Amino acid sequence: MARGGPDAFEAVCRHIAAPVFGTVRAVVRDLPQAEEVAQEVLVEVWQSASRFAPGRGSAMAWITTIAHRRAVDRVRSGHRSAERELRAAPHTVAYDDVAETAEANLDAERVRRCLRSLTELQRQAVTLAYYGGYTYRQSPPCWAWRPAR
Repeated sequence: MARGGPDAFEAVCRHIAAPVFGTVRAVVRDLPQAEEVAQEVLVEVWQSASRFAPGRGSAMAWITTIAHRRAVDRVRSGHRSAERELRAAPHTVAYDDVAETAEANLDAERVRRCLRSLTELQRQAVTLAYYGGYTYRQSPPCWAWRPAR
């Protein structure tokens, strides 16, 4: 593989793809990102195979170290990106008491205007329902109701 042979790359990939993906997937929880990172690792191994030093450890240890580092880098990058977005996001506006009061006054005026358009009986029913505590009460189902004898 260090000599750049395409057959060697295919043969090595068959042996290392699953362990590389497993290493990456253990760190990167998002499946599409894990697949992307694993692919990047395979390409990096292909491109840097000539730098592998057999005296420093096994090829598999070297490859899984690259995979783990790439996966950690991806997770850290995602965290940094999320933090940047949070810092750049507009902060919530403080409660505006004047605007709330103005809106409440407009709502109250609309309700008074609507109440003036009702008949006296309708106005009394609405007033009792909303301000007198006579709101909807659950009745027993019609099949449970029996007339008094």
